[in-house]
Amino acid sequence: MRSLLCSHHTSPLQFLSRTIPKAKTQNPKALIASNNKLRYESMLRASPKGFQPSKNSEKPSKSDADPEDDPPIPQEVFERMMGRIVVSVGAPLGLGVAVLKLLDVLKDRNVWDVPLWVPFLTTLVTFGASTLGIAYGSLSTNLDPTKTNSLFGLEEAKENWVEMWKEDQ
Repeated sequence: MRSLLCSHHTSPLQFLSRTIPKAKTQNPKALIASNNKLRYESMLRASPKGFQPSKNSEKPSKSDADPEDDPPIPQEVFERMMGRIVVSVGAPLGLGVAVLKLLDVLKDRNVWDVPLWVPFLTTLVTFGASTLGIAYGSLSTNLDPTKTNSLFGLEEAKENWVEMWKEDQ
């Protein structure tokens, strides 16, 4: 085995690293020298409207920023949003784990022979609700730092949902 590894001229995992250039590139435009450093140019750039061809893979500077970009989220709003996300993800996740543990105990003590579809359905519902909690936690947060949130945030979620899907003009 050692002879097989030593006979290999390059690192076996070199193809996974984007920082080590290959000896021969397939596309000469993919590898660009900039400031005596080699970098890879991205051919596509993801945006909310889909994938678009990229002219430059480097991050734009502050002067190149689009004036129509959304303003940054204030720290108070960010903290409220993170708190709501933690609660809306953690509550169903904790409930799902607790129910699965309860079903395991019931089956181990021969109280109830739990059918296989019960833990499956429990996992599907609780973990699925936990996944949706990320979106609900962020949508149910009031984006005005001076206002407080309601308990469940239903009014804020309705307002933010409409705002999110509003067409850009």
